Amino acid sequence: MGEIIDGRLLADKMQARLKEEVEAIVASGGTRPGLVVIQVGANPASSVYVRNKENSAIKVGLHSQVDRLGAETTETELLNLIEEYNNDPKFHGILVQLPLPSHINEDKILDAIHPDKDVDGFHPVNMGNLFVGTPTKIPCTPYGIMKMFEAYNIDLNGKNAVVIGRSNIVGKPIGALMMAENATVTTAHSRTKDLAKVAAQADILVVAIGRAKMVDASFVKEGAVVIDVGMNHDENGKLCGDVDFASVEPKASYITPVPKGVGPMTITMLITQAVETALGRKIDFTGILG
Repeated sequence: MGEIIDGRLLADKMQARLKEEVEAIVASGGTRPGLVVIQVGANPASSVYVRNKENSAIKVGLHSQVDRLGAETTETELLNLIEEYNNDPKFHGILVQLPLPSHINEDKILDAIHPDKDVDGFHPVNMGNLFVGTPTKIPCTPYGIMKMFEAYNIDLNGKNAVVIGRSNIVGKPIGALMMAENATVTTAHSRTKDLAKVAAQADILVVAIGRAKMVDASFVKEGAVVIDVGMNHDENGKLCGDVDFASVEPKASYITPVPKGVGPMTITMLITQAVETALGRKIDFTGILG
């Protein structure tokens, strides 16, 4: 039976550490770290995500601002607003909530955010730094997964890792991060032949394919570490991941649940990168679970 990797507990402990860092900055006369989230339109799912990010930012003591813009906002107006925040020293992180309305080019918007303030880690400069082995800002979900490995003392050195999913948001960057820790990484996807057979070779299995409960016990080697990045709803409307937790959990050595797994860590790493920008250094979370 697998040990549950409690993303909610880890996120709470990391946020408590972040709050201490923020208070120390302010106590020393520094500028309170600031994060601005820009939402264009009123996509219901986006509104939930934005609210969660805002609440977490406030919880750790950030100067938090949310700009909720109408769906009719033009691309030029949005680009001008981003440039204002790029030049505003009160804000150390800028996040534009995706998806954007169809008349706005998402790539152009993400490219407009200054790399130093790109707390999502999606700017081409930051992605390039990651893939050449000198990461600065890191996509938040992969960053959170690496912190899970660190907190639970899961050693990647020499391990066979399989990532199911090849997105720029999760699949590609988590593969690069695990390779940097000396794992041998296979990136698989929906068109991989004998996908279950490939996955079943993994010591570390990261699943980010966006299909509810697609990965069952046949995909998992006995004793594997299973990280479920999926966020779906099952036939009863209940939140679930890409992994069939009930069938996989007995075979896994460690496994993330959905909810309370990877999700809380994604937001925590977003906040972390804003605080790290203000500090000018990485924060050491060693021993955070005590």
